[in-house]
Amino acid sequence: MPAETTDIDDIRERARRWLDDDPDPASREELRAVLDRLPASAPELADRFAGPLTFGTAGLRGPLRAGPNGMNLAVVTQAAAGLVAWLAAQGGSGPLVIGYDARHGSREFAERTAQVATGAGRPALLLPRPLPTPVLAYAVRHLGAVAGVMVTASHNPPQDNGYKVYLGAELGGTLGAGAQIVPPADAGIEAAIRSVGPLAEVPLGPAGQVLGDDLVVSYVERATAVIDQDGSRDLAVAYTPLHGVGAAVLTAAFARAGFPVPGVVPEQAEPDPAFPTVSFPNPEEPGAVDRLVALAEATGADIAIANDPDADRCAVAVRETGPAASAGGAVAGPAQPDGNPPGWRMLRGDEVGVLLADHLMRRGVTGLYATTIVSSSLLRAMCAARGLPYDETLTGFKWIVRAGGGAEPLVFGYEEALGYCVAPEHVRDKDGITAALTVAELAAGLKARGRTLTDRLDELAAEFGVHHTDQLSVRVDDLREIAAAMARIRAATPTALLGQPVTEAQDLLPEADVVILRTGTARVVIRPSGTEPKLKAYLEVVEPVPDGDVAAARARATHAIAALRAEMSTALGL
Repeated sequence: MPAETTDIDDIRERARRWLDDDPDPASREELRAVLDRLPASAPELADRFAGPLTFGTAGLRGPLRAGPNGMNLAVVTQAAAGLVAWLAAQGGSGPLVIGYDARHGSREFAERTAQVATGAGRPALLLPRPLPTPVLAYAVRHLGAVAGVMVTASHNPPQDNGYKVYLGAELGGTLGAGAQIVPPADAGIEAAIRSVGPLAEVPLGPAGQVLGDDLVVSYVERATAVIDQDGSRDLAVAYTPLHGVGAAVLTAAFARAGFPVPGVVPEQAEPDPAFPTVSFPNPEEPGAVDRLVALAEATGADIAIANDPDADRCAVAVRETGPAASAGGAVAGPAQPDGNPPGWRMLRGDEVGVLLADHLMRRGVTGLYATTIVSSSLLRAMCAARGLPYDETLTGFKWIVRAGGGAEPLVFGYEEALGYCVAPEHVRDKDGITAALTVAELAAGLKARGRTLTDRLDELAAEFGVHHTDQLSVRVDDLREIAAAMARIRAATPTALLGQPVTEAQDLLPEADVVILRTGTARVVIRPSGTEPKLKAYLEVVEPVPDGDVAAARARATHAIAALRAEMSTALGL
């Protein structure tokens, strides 16, 4: 018998066993349709059964489709049963709190998780409606839950969904109370999921207790307490939730804090799982914020703010300065070559991160400031100059909130991918709502003195040098290309970058698949993406400003980063 026929027969048999255990009539029908199209559908069927989704950087995440390699009711039932069994085995007490966004299947997956919990005898608390991920992270701490589940795929494409797990103080400890899981909890939960028997034998109880809006009110009250109650509130803001769940909570928070309610992009104001006006629901993607900037220009807004669909990230756009801006810089038409809408500039995550850190420092907030190994080194320089403790971690907020090991209390953490934690005792995760409030507080205070966010960035550059960051990101069809590139850079590590000797080359294996290169004025961090089939090289050059001419230093840094990108592309063989 040919090998291909054997493979098809094997996958067909696995699919039939899956059908016998799948609790969802719709996904059973979907899978039967794929089976009916064999042998033409063999590649698709093989992909659906290539392996089960496993807990990775962001818990479970994958396409909505039948089969073990997708997000569906069967996979969620198994995941919930494994999680609940693991919580019981650890001796964890207290309820499981569950949140969900407005993506396809999110509410159904959340309700099934609650049913599995109550069926095992554990109370389940369901958030009252689709809400931001930070509200769920807050609820875990506020309600004293043993753990939390958030059904969301964040800024992934419309066809995806996901499942994030948070632990309460009892099992997560002081640093991990209300934070995402880390090893060994992830491996333990994964093992418990694989130990779940037939889904028909998983007992299901009622859909738990649906919480009231008082939880959301409590989150908003605590969020507004993050900023100075006596600061200026004269600030016009344009805002988009990018068809996600952030609008109601963010506008309520701005109103309670005393800011004018932001103008919201009307076509993107309501949750819509199809994300119809954007090609990719991520504010970092070119074109994603074009409607936001058009609204900001039309309404004369001072700044523009975007959340990603589950509102744990925050993007900020500012007016460009210079002749184009003074001439009224039009925003209609195509994006500029750098991806920014005409007349406006999206701040990089590193820029917003150091602006927020500097603002908190100027407010007298003392304690540990932290970021990741792929973020700008400017925060390190600021902390050193100002006598504040600093730490950097592997990528991901599950590590950031545990920075320093508890030796100093964490007061601020950020990652370059638009994630900011400005109040770790409020939400021990990235929070796009409190980040937006703090950006608004800073911008309003600067406006009252005739200054802008870009003015403050120039002040920091003049003091610490221009820290210009960029990224070389390569998407691949075959993951072996990434492994080959990492092997290549390890076997033939550059000895010089931008004409300067490499003074340090770090290989973080086996802890992490990361290579770090440093010269006197440049740094490169190379790693595979944790959520996408991409290889990423994070680039940074530091250009001194000895003469006070920040614009000239920025121009030199821009030229240097382009040269560094070309050098690294060659070195990686991509």
